[in-house]
Amino acid sequence: MRRYDGVVLYGPPASGKDTITQELVGLDAAYVHFAKLKAGTGRTAGYRLSSAEELDALRAKSQLIHEITRYGATYAVDTPHLDELLKAGLIPIVHMGQLAGVDALQRHSVRWLDVLLWCPRDVTEQRLRQRGSSDVARRLVAWDETLADLTVGGGEPRFTLALRTDALPPTAAAGIIHRALIS
Repeated sequence: MRRYDGVVLYGPPASGKDTITQELVGLDAAYVHFAKLKAGTGRTAGYRLSSAEELDALRAKSQLIHEITRYGATYAVDTPHLDELLKAGLIPIVHMGQLAGVDALQRHSVRWLDVLLWCPRDVTEQRLRQRGSSDVARRLVAWDETLADLTVGGGEPRFTLALRTDALPPTAAAGIIHRALIS
């Protein structure tokens, strides 16, 4: 029996959420990236495209666990998709950039392994430039917001795991997360 039902990867842009998710999926076929709903412009890969009306309908039925508007779009974690993955015996991996989202997931009836992925701002900038991001300045603002989000609670540890992705290869990070999930 697993200790946790799902994984929440929290961290600023370019902290390794996508890379570590790929490593986890490679470790065990039960891991699956939870594709958030997205209504708006910008990058579409890794999301389930939606409309404002569809989000309104889910909101009216209290089926949105968390939503945020950023980068000109609204992103949401919805109960129906999450429940579908869990019912299939899969381990959803949800990416979060806000503590409010982590807290909202923790209030949902799922046992989450919450993991802080961190790297310095200059490493984030370097990674963003290497991957050809067209909105580096906005992503660095999000990095600053993530740091501010973490320091609101006095900087006290709140995550089950905290991993420095600038000092740890993705394979090693995924191994640590996997062992914590099954131990």
